[in-house]
Amino acid sequence: MGFKHDYPSYSSLIYKLARCRNFEPVITLLHSIKHHNIRCEEALFIGLIRHYGKSQLPEEAIDLFQQMTSFNCVRTLQSFNTLLNVLVDNGRLEKANEMFKCASKMGFKPNSVSFTVMIKGWLERGEWEQARRVFDEMPERGVEPSVVTYNCLVGYLCKKGDLDRAKGMLDDMAKKRQKPNAVTYSLLMGGLCSLDKYNEAKKMMFDMEYRGCKPQMVNYGVLMNDLAKRGLIEEAKALLHQMKKKRFKPDVVTYNILINYLCKDGRVAEAYKILVEMQVQGCEPNAATYRMMVDGFCRVEDFEGGLKLLNAMLASEHCPRLETFCCLIRGLAKCGKVDDVCFVLEAMEKKKMRFDLHSWEVLVREAFGEDHGSASSLVTELISAHQ
Repeated sequence: MGFKHDYPSYSSLIYKLARCRNFEPVITLLHSIKHHNIRCEEALFIGLIRHYGKSQLPEEAIDLFQQMTSFNCVRTLQSFNTLLNVLVDNGRLEKANEMFKCASKMGFKPNSVSFTVMIKGWLERGEWEQARRVFDEMPERGVEPSVVTYNCLVGYLCKKGDLDRAKGMLDDMAKKRQKPNAVTYSLLMGGLCSLDKYNEAKKMMFDMEYRGCKPQMVNYGVLMNDLAKRGLIEEAKALLHQMKKKRFKPDVVTYNILINYLCKDGRVAEAYKILVEMQVQGCEPNAATYRMMVDGFCRVEDFEGGLKLLNAMLASEHCPRLETFCCLIRGLAKCGKVDDVCFVLEAMEKKKMRFDLHSWEVLVREAFGEDHGSASSLVTELISAHQ
């Protein structure tokens, strides 16, 4: 007897191909699964539907959902909700709404997740009244709104600056014995900060703790972001110190807030100290941290400092943006650092990133202006260095 693939080997290969957005062999493998009458688990199709969504292929997601039963796989509310979310995220709200209304005909009873997805879709469209109608329909259908449902509504109202109605949602939650979580309060705090009510937002930290909801990183992040945005860097640093005193371990998002605004303000040396501090504290920088730092060094024309950070970034297996590469090359070229320019170009090549002709023209023009002799000389040196 020859070797015969089983479900785990098929699913493992399908997942890998889908993550790479290589869907043609996925379809071939699915045909093979059907041909060999291999029973599939719903999780496989849920994963594929999500990957179709991420690849902006909602029609393929719909087709796959409709074919699931032909693979001897029972569709549950989980796969239905996954498809609804994919449709909403891909701007197919009308199709999602059509499926939502036909849920019972397909044998599904929508739950709080189903309703929340639809509410999210209408709110993203700016259709508050429609979202509210879906929300009001929930108790009529015997479905209790979850804290995530409420957070969708609270977040929308806060963005619109309607804090009174947003706070009113908290009263509604209390009536339905639904407890707000740290995210609920962070949304309200963000809304207050957007109306220049920082002190009221800060007071909410004490209110939430009094009501039995312990502040989390997301709440401190809202306050820190508002302080840094208004240029109150020292106050933001003090808040970071306060967090540590309360035994909160700042995460990379929190540190990035400070680093971002310091770099924008040209205070790169201070930003670099924060970078070192976070690493000492055991918090690993992410791609965004390195990008902000490299861009920050370029902004103050410290291109050698930017190059050092680029090295650290590449060593950590993070990838800069094309704009970052361009800024660094332009600065190094101005300084006549041919070897360093070659290093950056080689790093780009390894990441399979290249400038188009227009980008090269802009880069050379900005680096040398009308000095065609210097530009020609550098290009000759670069060609020689690459040979």
